[in-house]
Amino acid sequence: MSDTSREALRQAALDYHRHPKPGKLEIRATKPLANGRDLARAYSPGVAEACLEIKADTATAQDYTSRGNLVGVVTNGSAVLGLGNIGALASKPVMEGKAVLFKKFANIDCFDIEVDEPDPEKLAEIVCALEPTFGAINLEDIKAPDCFIVEKICRERMNIPVFHDDQHGTAIVVGAAATNALHVAGKKFEDIKIVSTGGGAAGIACLNMLLKLGVKRENVWLCDIHGLVYKGRTEDMNPQKAEYAQDSDLRSLADVIDGADMFLGLSGPNVLKPEMVAKMTPQPIIFALANPNPEILPDMARSVAPDAIIATGRSDFPNQVNNVLCFPFIFRGALDVGATEINDEMQIACVDGIAALARATTSAEAAAAYQGEQLTFGVDYLIPKPFDPRLMGVVASAVAKAAMETGVAKRPLPSMDIYKEQLDGSVFKSALLMRPVFEAARSVSRRIVFAEGEDERVLRAAQAMLEETTEHPILIGRPDVMEKRCERAGLKLKLGVDVQVVNPENDHRYRDYWETYHQVMGRRGVTPDLARAIMRTNTTAIGAIMVHRNEADSLICGTFGEFRWHLNYVTQLLGDQDYCATGALSLMIMEDGPLFIADTHVNSLPSPEQLAESAIGAARHVRRFGLEPNIAFCSQSQFGNQAEGSGKRLRAAIALLDQQPRDFCYEGEMNVDVALDPVLRDRIFPGNRMKGAANVLIFAHADAASGVRNILKSRAGGLEVGPILMGMGNRAHIVTPSITARGLLNMSAVAGTPVTHYG
Repeated sequence: MSDTSREALRQAALDYHRHPKPGKLEIRATKPLANGRDLARAYSPGVAEACLEIKADTATAQDYTSRGNLVGVVTNGSAVLGLGNIGALASKPVMEGKAVLFKKFANIDCFDIEVDEPDPEKLAEIVCALEPTFGAINLEDIKAPDCFIVEKICRERMNIPVFHDDQHGTAIVVGAAATNALHVAGKKFEDIKIVSTGGGAAGIACLNMLLKLGVKRENVWLCDIHGLVYKGRTEDMNPQKAEYAQDSDLRSLADVIDGADMFLGLSGPNVLKPEMVAKMTPQPIIFALANPNPEILPDMARSVAPDAIIATGRSDFPNQVNNVLCFPFIFRGALDVGATEINDEMQIACVDGIAALARATTSAEAAAAYQGEQLTFGVDYLIPKPFDPRLMGVVASAVAKAAMETGVAKRPLPSMDIYKEQLDGSVFKSALLMRPVFEAARSVSRRIVFAEGEDERVLRAAQAMLEETTEHPILIGRPDVMEKRCERAGLKLKLGVDVQVVNPENDHRYRDYWETYHQVMGRRGVTPDLARAIMRTNTTAIGAIMVHRNEADSLICGTFGEFRWHLNYVTQLLGDQDYCATGALSLMIMEDGPLFIADTHVNSLPSPEQLAESAIGAARHVRRFGLEPNIAFCSQSQFGNQAEGSGKRLRAAIALLDQQPRDFCYEGEMNVDVALDPVLRDRIFPGNRMKGAANVLIFAHADAASGVRNILKSRAGGLEVGPILMGMGNRAHIVTPSITARGLLNMSAVAGTPVTHYG
């Protein structure tokens, strides 16, 4: 890297920390503080009530304070990764960064505590005195052997989890990577010889973890800057190193590397030479974890061992051993059950969870975050990526389960299944809201045909359907293209076995399909030749024909192209006197709850009759999500203050609804802010029939509905489920090109619910 590039990166990092406000953290209130009443509750005199409850029963601190979700990240700055002993104050950016990772990946709140105390026993005293403040302690960047002393004292005296991440976090991720490396190499822990360099805290902890996983102590050869750690050596020794002393006359790394199955480096750059790698067993496992420069670069290792399985600590090489795969989730599980410690069983559960996740199919979210990388289990993909959202549910639940089974959980969970669903719901925003829909879909087994089967998002959704639902995906597309994309994406779909495939270029049903299409469309200008051409090229029409012929139960299309183009073929082939597209309903999942919006796509300028039908259909669909519809007709007009325009059509729609008893609440016409603010609404129109905030907004213009939908997605972080095509008996849904694989899975559940489940 040139000096200019290096300086540009340095300045970018400094700007990141300085602007728009210094640092990476701030404190935000979780309770309102808008008036004197709030102030009296937040502080004196109301706060005294919470204090007295905690004084009477200390366990209630979990109920009245943030302690149960609060971790202290504590350091004295004596061993900051890559920087050494820079002192407490200079380490603060690192500790703030650690706190940010806790919040981002596990929604755990943190205070970073930088203590200017080099004496390990005094530092431990300070940490122990912080127990009333925190639910757990993360020790960070404390030099060895001081870190062993601090952790030992704190764990003995404190009744909350104390975890030195540099030791145990590294060890857990190394354990997971080693588990999968051995899986790839076809070897077992109990049979391998390990040579390790680096006798610091992380190195010793990794070796201890490997012993717990089955490695035999006599098969571990530890080297440091002075060579082999052997019995009788006195130079630079401590009790932790002495545990791995070998009774041997060998003295150097070059001497002991012969016949090693695995090299574990947590030392410094260029320690392992290519000629040493050549002495290792075939398909050697090389974990060169020194940062920023590893013990050996991967290309140098592979120059003598092309089949080597390699991990590093760097993000620019495959298999980055990154503690963020571990620490947020092990603390999440520990905090949620009120664990008094993080024991060996919890750590091994974490190892197993991380390792198993890498062997599973890669999530669509991880694939999107790491575009261009091959995320298929094997030599270059031993451990999952940090942005794999499944880590939360898999790892935290495994840790919580282990804590309960070993008796260290003060607040055991009543149901692990419900807990995992809650964890998944915290990272998959749609998970909890979609649960009733998925449960209804599981009661039957429906055939869902995807018009754009070659799209990677569709392939991932089909894989997820097979793993999570009882539905049968059908894919329209060229098999050779789909197979290549499945292989590239690491998907386990077996075309023709797991999923039915319709090949537009060569399918034995082609004649049946074009003849059916011509039969339906022959009096609407479609000739036999045109019918043949459409059934070769138009996958939306092919899917609609399959539903028409009862070869599929529902069609999902629209991952590319324009909504109305797809709608044309859907209504041509599936619309009749019983089924007519009345509107498109989008569910927007917001931070403060769900909001349904209609009609976003079907009717540009809906009539009063169409608006009324949209309300009826929306009410039906809202109940599918376990919610009671509260429908507001939205306009620039407000309760009749404008005689013409959209208000007139909305008032006519309400009049149509009023002609019959309805089992849902509706009101209008009103502005959007009035719909969402019941206090404002009651002030403007006292006695209105709506209670609480609206959860369905129906607009008189598709432009307005679509605009609100897109603003909520783009600027307010809203997650869309839909659009749901109303009026078609759940036989077709047209999505939009921005949909994700998770969104397609959600829509498959919507499509997978038979009509009888929702009216």
